[in-house]
Amino acid sequence: MEIFSPVESDFISKQGTEQQNTLIPYVLVDNFPQLGLITALRFLEWVYDNPEGVISLPTGKTPEYFIRWTQFLLKNWDNKKGKKLLDKYGLKLTSKPDLSGLQFVQIDEFYPINPKQKNSFYNYVNEFYIKDFGLDPAKAMFINVDEIPLSNNKTYQEVFPDLKVDLSLRYREAKTQQERCQKRSIFMIDEWCARYEEKIREKGGIGFFLGGIGPDGHIAFNIKGSDHFSTTRLMETNFETQAVAAGDLGGIDISKNRLVITIGLQTITYNPEAVAIIFAAGEAKADVVKNALENAPSNQYPASVLQKLKNARFYLTKGAAVKLHDSLNSYYSGDWSKEKTEKAVLDLVKKLNKYGHHLTLNDLKNDPYCSRIPDLDDKTVSRVIGSIKNKLSKGMRKEEEQRYYHTGPHHDDVLLGILPYVSHQLRQATNTFDFSILTSGFTAVTNRFIINALRDILVFFERDEIQMVHYPDFYQTGYKHKWDKDVYHYLGKVASGEPIERKRGLSHRLVRAIVDIYSIKNTEDLTTQIIKIIHVLEHSYDGEKNPPEIQKLKGMLREFEEELVWAHFGVRVENVHHLRLGFYTGDIFTEQPERSRDVMPILEQLRAIKPTVISLALDPEGSGPDTHYKVLQAIAEAVRIWGKDEDLSKLRIIGYRNVWYRFHPAEADVIVPVSLNSLAILDETFTDCYLSQVEASFPSYLLDGKFSTLAQQIWIEQMKHIQLLLGKNFFYENPSPHIRAAHGLVFFREMNVDTFLQQARELEKSMEGF
Repeated sequence: MEIFSPVESDFISKQGTEQQNTLIPYVLVDNFPQLGLITALRFLEWVYDNPEGVISLPTGKTPEYFIRWTQFLLKNWDNKKGKKLLDKYGLKLTSKPDLSGLQFVQIDEFYPINPKQKNSFYNYVNEFYIKDFGLDPAKAMFINVDEIPLSNNKTYQEVFPDLKVDLSLRYREAKTQQERCQKRSIFMIDEWCARYEEKIREKGGIGFFLGGIGPDGHIAFNIKGSDHFSTTRLMETNFETQAVAAGDLGGIDISKNRLVITIGLQTITYNPEAVAIIFAAGEAKADVVKNALENAPSNQYPASVLQKLKNARFYLTKGAAVKLHDSLNSYYSGDWSKEKTEKAVLDLVKKLNKYGHHLTLNDLKNDPYCSRIPDLDDKTVSRVIGSIKNKLSKGMRKEEEQRYYHTGPHHDDVLLGILPYVSHQLRQATNTFDFSILTSGFTAVTNRFIINALRDILVFFERDEIQMVHYPDFYQTGYKHKWDKDVYHYLGKVASGEPIERKRGLSHRLVRAIVDIYSIKNTEDLTTQIIKIIHVLEHSYDGEKNPPEIQKLKGMLREFEEELVWAHFGVRVENVHHLRLGFYTGDIFTEQPERSRDVMPILEQLRAIKPTVISLALDPEGSGPDTHYKVLQAIAEAVRIWGKDEDLSKLRIIGYRNVWYRFHPAEADVIVPVSLNSLAILDETFTDCYLSQVEASFPSYLLDGKFSTLAQQIWIEQMKHIQLLLGKNFFYENPSPHIRAAHGLVFFREMNVDTFLQQARELEKSMEGF
């Protein structure tokens, strides 16, 4: 029996996907944009057959390409461009689907939140689905917080003035008048949720559900541990979910205290004929995907509830599917490679928790993947050990007369990715270094941090401790000079242990930035402008998009932070570049890179610097922040153009990963030993320089703390893996002091230009047509 739709079958045939052995069928695609394309095609295929069906569509960044491709297909349905795409992917309909009859059901919402805020899901679904897809709002079911009744007809601001809802009031005695009002209101919200659930069931349940999958495996806001028979409800979330929501809400401090209203797992599966699709991109999702597809239904794996639906599907990039048994079997089939041998042996030592020199030939033969190694013998492990040792040797080589061009999508990416490697090469006087941060990074700075920094400036003004404003030409041209002095001043106070003076150093740089941004002409106007900025930020909701001038101010703060980092190692301010590429806007969906705006600034630097080594964040599937793969596109295009008039045959490309996405040691070409000293330098440098990031307002879901701490943990985990293969004695008895001192390892890939451009080209092809 054919279980896949025509569109799904077409994608499967193009991918050559082998027989599936999972509990939910899935479709593989190459990357994030293609994930959006298949989802859009399948959605329109379903709508054609169900023009008045009930649909629930997701929010956040994951649906970006689903939304873009759906809009593109509807707009170009009858022209040559649209028909070509429809024919290519097997969507053969006699007429354009009409979306106006669909009944939309909102999946979830933060509680409480003003529905008019741009970061509310109510606003999102109205903007991108109701408006852009042409849905009828009269047929939709919304979670509009303003319309959920509370005790005595009060607003949520009156009932929950600090925007915190204490669900323990469901069970405990209310001790104050305010708590009694809150307790009644919570029960009224519960009642509203029950009615919402009832209305969905009256419609026959959801016919088409599309959702992402969270880092803990959640679908909608049904976090790990959710009952498979759960219905629409008001609930708390867990840290992993809060960390992901921090970007929407303006920081982890807000998301930790914000509840959610979500449809339940039974809500999603109530209609036995429902088409329920989960889409996921990148290796970061590989574990939760494996758990949902290969384990029996369990509250620990929320998406495993979809196993009861015959029309449930997972749409996955190859990275997201990499840990499935099917993917492993496919990977180890066909032509063999050295990388496959290394991966099989490295995975085996980890699975058996057995040192490499203790592995027997029977261990290898009994493993389903090692047993496939050609010419398998008792020397196989030794050959893998030799290969890993060679990678370590590459990580310790001294480079001379190289011109390094280190790039980061965001501030701190290079530091968190390859600091031990960079710091080692910085010691060679014949090498030159340029660091280029390609986006402004303002979204990583909270309003609260800027407010506090601006208030510090006002205090220093009162004490007359920012004396540079007294120079006669300061407001004309003086503010443009000695920006490097701000860096030196700040780091000097780090050395002497003077925190107040460090704040004064930051104040100097922010004063220069404000004068530059707002064209300030005197100290009185400067003070007035600072007060205005504070007022704007204090009257902004958490997570609100800032005005362009404040975005620039936040970005210039991040630029100062990056200059501080590399000044630690003697790099001049003039060699730390801030490109501020224009696609980075702070909107929910950033724009695609454009040649003139985003590629040419990189190309100009390549032509001026003529690097022999370029480093970049290698995220070809778009699995980390979307900035990563958009920057990758821009760099690749700049390198391609540069190659037309420059011989790049000797150019090396270093592809690194950090806290978002990591290499398997078999994938890496270079392994860099990391000493305790380097681990300490990473954390100290991060803490001293990335001032706005120390509080970890936008943390990884893997750790409630600083990114530097997470990077340390990753490097240490990588060390433990290699120790299993090589043995601990290889390290502590090694003749090399670099190896003996190692307590962590950094992995990266080294490519020639052709290999790099081939990877980037595959991603670019998937987005052609927009």
